[in-house]
Amino acid sequence: MSLQIRAKDITLTDATKAHIEGAVEAFSKYTLEITSIDCVVAAEKKGVMVEFNVKVAHAKPVIITQHDDDLDTAIDLAIERATKALRRLHDRVVSHGAESLKDLEVVDA
Repeated sequence: MSLQIRAKDITLTDATKAHIEGAVEAFSKYTLEITSIDCVVAAEKKGVMVEFNVKVAHAKPVIITQHDDDLDTAIDLAIERATKALRRLHDRVVSHGAESLKDLEVVDA
């Protein structure tokens, strides 16, 4: 999994980058085949915009965009939304792969 963090019209501190990297590492617990994650942090007229583009193999990419006045708040909200989306995708993949009643074997007693 590759992570690319880009900043537009804003400077990111090492602590902010480490916070994003730590949160992205937590995405691996969903056992999805995440190929790459692009994180864009951009300054706007009123506040900042944080966007996560999570590319998952065999599924559509998960794109989360969060606007807020504070940088740390925008990052935290975007991470929460991305976590929720990945958890839901994981649940769909796991429940879709479950066995049906037709596939169960009949055991004679």
